[in-house]
Amino acid sequence: RADEELARPADEPAPAPAPLKPAQLPATVPDFTGRSAFVSELGSRLATAEGSVMAVSAVAGIGGVGKTTLAVHVAHQARRHFPDGQLYVDLQGAGARAAEPETVLGSFLRALGTADSAIPDTLDERAALYRSTLDGRRILILLDNAHDAAQIRPLLPGTPGCAALVTSRVRMVDLAGAHLVDLDVMSPEEALALFTRIVGAERVGAERDAALDVVAACGFLPLAIRIAASRLAARRTWTVSVLAAKLADERRRLDELQAGDLAVKATFELGYGQLEPAQARAFRLLGLADGPDISLAAAAALLDLDPHAAEDLLEALVDTSLVESAAPGRYRYHDLVRLYARACAERDEGAVERESALSRLLDFYLATAAGVYALERPGERVLDHFTPTEYPGLTFPAREAALDWLFTESSGLLACARQSAAIGMPQRAADLLMAVVDLGESGANSHQFATAATTVSDAAQTAGVPRAEARARTMLSHVHSVSGRFAEAEAEAIRALDLGRLAQDAVSQGQAPNQRGIIALYENRHDDAEAHLTQAMIAFRADGNKPGEAAALCNLSRVHLATGRTGTAVQLAEEGVAIYEDDASGLALRLANGKYALGLALIGSGRTDHARNVLLEALQIFRESRQQLWHGMTLFRLSELHLAEQEGALAAAHAEQSLAVLRGIGGDWRRANILTVLGQALAVIGQTDRAQVCWGEALTVFEELGSPEAESVRQLLDPAGVS
Repeated sequence: RADEELARPADEPAPAPAPLKPAQLPATVPDFTGRSAFVSELGSRLATAEGSVMAVSAVAGIGGVGKTTLAVHVAHQARRHFPDGQLYVDLQGAGARAAEPETVLGSFLRALGTADSAIPDTLDERAALYRSTLDGRRILILLDNAHDAAQIRPLLPGTPGCAALVTSRVRMVDLAGAHLVDLDVMSPEEALALFTRIVGAERVGAERDAALDVVAACGFLPLAIRIAASRLAARRTWTVSVLAAKLADERRRLDELQAGDLAVKATFELGYGQLEPAQARAFRLLGLADGPDISLAAAAALLDLDPHAAEDLLEALVDTSLVESAAPGRYRYHDLVRLYARACAERDEGAVERESALSRLLDFYLATAAGVYALERPGERVLDHFTPTEYPGLTFPAREAALDWLFTESSGLLACARQSAAIGMPQRAADLLMAVVDLGESGANSHQFATAATTVSDAAQTAGVPRAEARARTMLSHVHSVSGRFAEAEAEAIRALDLGRLAQDAVSQGQAPNQRGIIALYENRHDDAEAHLTQAMIAFRADGNKPGEAAALCNLSRVHLATGRTGTAVQLAEEGVAIYEDDASGLALRLANGKYALGLALIGSGRTDHARNVLLEALQIFRESRQQLWHGMTLFRLSELHLAEQEGALAAAHAEQSLAVLRGIGGDWRRANILTVLGQALAVIGQTDRAQVCWGEALTVFEELGSPEAESVRQLLDPAGVS
């Protein structure tokens, strides 16, 4: 047969070669796990390229969070939408030498079939030819590890039908029209599933708790989990518990998280190396603070900058994904990034600068907390005995804003107290605990508060600072009492008083015996309670602390009430309330404490209508002060009042509200007392079965605690006692 080329007329052009169909996507990992919501979101976005738009999605996140793994997985799933091919490039954006756009364009043009001789020299010309070459074709471009938007703009298609998927540590907020996706760490369930797929179900199933510890130590970061799991999979003699123990040491954790050419620390170093000097300093110093997150104002103090300058640096760190911002004005590290930042600080910052930064943070917290204390407890002399601060704090226009700050910052405040004491600042740390006593008294932060007070007490003892130890142990006694742990509270109060006398500390010499008096009252040791509270009142008077004197009077009122001296109980409580009203604003927390004592005394004297009004006034203040423990206990007292009036339904309602408010706080002893009254109220309205259940629960608690109240509950459980 004749050759067709020879038969074709000389003036007929040869057919154009078929365009190349690049298939450059890297292989997807076989153990891809989880991320279903992100896969669906990105897949749907890429599918829109079939319409009249050019779809661009940009995935941002911390190094090691799995951006590339996710993007490659999604790109493979979306291949059918892009029959003309897929382009891929690692832009090296986190490295010292990011890929140049003109170099990438040259590579893309060659992959699309353009001859080297036809590729222009300049960036603009290459970009124009690239867009022309893509016109009318359906191609997916995966731009991995981008440095910034400027690097990728020339690499984007110009017409519908194509799509671009970008990954970067930087949020592409300046990339017009891009769909932005912030990729976070895995959920605990996804993390465990990934670990299991690599290690094997049998080994993980045998030590599931240890496996959970491992993925938690990895901060649920996919790269860290993959490295840890790969190490374990390669060591058949290791158990999961062995790996968990290795990762438990925070100072060694980053060193443990490396395998072959994979290392978590190296991933973080790439991002850190891109920072400007001021940003790098902020990154290092912020890593020193132990709190779970930090506010802009606190960060500014730590960095010794005005808030505007601090915000610029922090937002730059957020944009690079080295710092997270879960809410406006609040910043936090991923756990492993914090360890890396702290290691950088220890390497690049001198000991004096590190200590100065933490001292500024402590001063800021102490000065601000003291201002809140003054609003909630006006007239108290405690603040006069605090160590002066050198760095200013915030001031608040209203009480509500001050309380917002106190309870929002609770974890950071208590973490700062622990950390400051541990590095040689126990006195200011103890003062900080006293300034935030309302956190401990509310009951909601009892465990954190007790941990902080224990750390400060131990550090002060080690450092030989008795005044700080006395104050910290006074606070520890206080929070133990709030939790119903009276034996421990008594031991700490005794030690605090001895130390207070040794240090001639007016604060602990007043508060420690007051605390001992309250404990003795709860334990029905009325003579001891009266002696301790009288001693406290003398100490408060000697210090000129009128609100402290009022507190002792109100507590003495409760002792008199418990011993049947109702007339003097009312008188003492009224004296205390009068002092509070003279020294305090109408909504001060201390005034509510006084009204609470007065309400109890009035109930005992039979003046229930007056008592109800007084307790309702106290209840309103406790609610506004966010004092959950006192809020719940006031509801309990109102329940007792209604029970005394044979108003069973109202008594039961208030008791149930009290239990709901006090769920998880206040200790078992208080809960058992409320259950006892709830049972009595239910019995009044004929719900005897429920009453028996309440009394049964109360009896179990009282017997476990060895409380004398057990006997009265046993009598209630006797069928003859139920009417």
